[in-house]
Amino acid sequence: MEGKDAKFFSRGKIADLKKELHEADVKDKKYAKRKVVLKKIIANITMGNDMSPLFRDMVACMSIQVLEIKKMVYLYLVSYGRGKPDEIQYAIVNFLTDCNDRNPLIRALAIRTMAYIPVPSVTMALIDPLRHCLRDGDPYVRKTAAICVAKLYVYDPKLVDKEGFITMLRDLLADPNPTVVANAVASLMEISERSDDISLKLNINVANKLIAALGECSEWGQIYILDSLLSFVPQLSLDAEGICERILPRLQHANSAVVLTTIKILIYMMNYINDEEVNERFCKKMGAPLVTLLATGPEIQYVTLRNILLIIQRRPSVLKNDVKVFFCKYNDPIYVKLAKLEIMYRLSREDNYRAVLTELHEYASEVDVDFVRKAVRTIGRLAVKITAAANACMNVLVGLLESKISYVTQEVVVVIKDILRRYPSQYESVIAVLCQNMDDLTESEAKAAIIWIIGQYADRIDNSVELMEDLSFSFLDDPAEVQLAFLTAVVKLFLRKPETAKDLVSKTLKVATEEVDNPDLRDRGFMYWRLLSTNAGAAKDIVLAEKPTISTEADRMDRGALDQLLLYTGTLGSIYHKAPETFIRYTKPKWMADSPALNNTSRQALIAVMDDSLPAPLPEGSIPPPPPPRQLSPGPQPNATLSTREAQEIRSPIDELGGRQDDEEAREEEEAEAEAEAEDAEAEDAREALSSKRYGDADAGADPYANLGDAFA
Repeated sequence: MEGKDAKFFSRGKIADLKKELHEADVKDKKYAKRKVVLKKIIANITMGNDMSPLFRDMVACMSIQVLEIKKMVYLYLVSYGRGKPDEIQYAIVNFLTDCNDRNPLIRALAIRTMAYIPVPSVTMALIDPLRHCLRDGDPYVRKTAAICVAKLYVYDPKLVDKEGFITMLRDLLADPNPTVVANAVASLMEISERSDDISLKLNINVANKLIAALGECSEWGQIYILDSLLSFVPQLSLDAEGICERILPRLQHANSAVVLTTIKILIYMMNYINDEEVNERFCKKMGAPLVTLLATGPEIQYVTLRNILLIIQRRPSVLKNDVKVFFCKYNDPIYVKLAKLEIMYRLSREDNYRAVLTELHEYASEVDVDFVRKAVRTIGRLAVKITAAANACMNVLVGLLESKISYVTQEVVVVIKDILRRYPSQYESVIAVLCQNMDDLTESEAKAAIIWIIGQYADRIDNSVELMEDLSFSFLDDPAEVQLAFLTAVVKLFLRKPETAKDLVSKTLKVATEEVDNPDLRDRGFMYWRLLSTNAGAAKDIVLAEKPTISTEADRMDRGALDQLLLYTGTLGSIYHKAPETFIRYTKPKWMADSPALNNTSRQALIAVMDDSLPAPLPEGSIPPPPPPRQLSPGPQPNATLSTREAQEIRSPIDELGGRQDDEEAREEEEAEAEAEAEDAEAEDAREALSSKRYGDADAGADPYANLGDAFA
């Protein structure tokens, strides 16, 4: 409603509104009074007030041939028609009359309203008018009817298929009106999403016709048509190249959704182009529109950044020279800044890491704690990723330690641990500086990192035993992550300095196995104790074994999963970086189809559609095979003495066939009690095994450490 209609938004009484409707019939040739009353009713519906008692009175208004009144009456019927299946049938005659009205707006309004009322009587009455409207001479009616088919399919899929509406929709793809084509495409895509039997598949001729309609469609019509091109599987590289060339102008569109959808189709089609020079040319075309989207509002920026993060993993050349575009601005929201940091890391190379590192160093002195933490983490990841940048990154991190800011120090310790794992023998000089800042480490991840460093380099830290003893005082109060790291570090310390660390490791293992409730920690303590008592040499080979250096391979998304996610560019799946079927029910997954034109690199990562997940069709005239017989355990011999449970087990098939419910319930209760007894017996056996078989002979069961006395001699 217009702004001047705000006065109608006040709670009205049903009796008063009904009275006003009746009084409006008197001397109201231009229906001015009736329009006022109808506006009050619609306003009350908008405010959530129940206006259903006026249903009969509103149906009576359908005979008025005024478009404004019909719109309000139809809006009312859409709101309450579903809840009035018995009374809505009185409106069907008027619906059918309006479907044949001379005014195309009224015809379209009537057919749309009927499609929005999922009542059997209305649905059956809709069939013939819908069929006529799909062939109507006015494009406005045809485009409305196309959407109505999708609405009807939601309510009754079998009816739509039976009446041949799917075929009529496909015929509309060749309609001369672009808006009708766009709506037909949208309707077919919606139906194919909901159906297991119907799928939209385009050939090159239909795809070219759809692209020809792009220029005259609305922006949302363009999105529907572009999205439908995912249903086209090129059989020749030239076909894919031609599609890309024809949709390139859509990259200049003002609507961000059109731009992202165009990029999605370009990336999809590039999988079917074997000429890498052509692909590189298309990649260069995509860079500028993506950068332009970063000049919009923060919400669209974030969506664009999340999509860029996927795109540059698959096609790095799209933005390989534009890393400075992603430098953070002071007024960027935190979610935009964090997304930009990830992209900066992805685009960093040996020829641009200095500019990125300088920018990250500045970010580390910002006020926002989360942003600073992420910046420090990114510096560490940069050192691990680019060997040439390791020295510069380490110098920056050591400089940040001097700031004595608690959360900065803790993040620096965590990332330096990863750098030491990547370059094991290059930066040992920094360990002394880290140990000087141990008192500032309060977070579990930072404490676990410094403990790992002390244990790993125990033989190069003069006071490593004293440092670990200081940390042991809070062992019982530390989180499980820190406790596990401390336990492993103490064992490493003992293996490197057995004389000075034997008391500490003995004390720690005893506490870990006797006073801690965490089963993981207890099991690890028992494992280390047994290992040390059995063969200290073997323990040294296992615990102190040389470990492979870490790399950035884990940062890369699986190529097949990446190709699949790129099919959802511009949707919620590209923001979550998850396929929609994992968080939206009844969503059909999209796959990149095989084709003779599919290039080799894409074919290697092709995810095959698992047909085994669907039931195999049966030949005509065949019947399903019978289920396999139940495997019943053999019963006892006739002369054997039966327990109560055994007797019930023998009777159970008879009871099941005879349907004797009382005996069935008694049997279930008896089985439940027996299962509980069996579980108690198994638990008792496990406790006995833990105290005897696992840690020595039966005599040593009372003391699990009886056989381990010489472990630390």
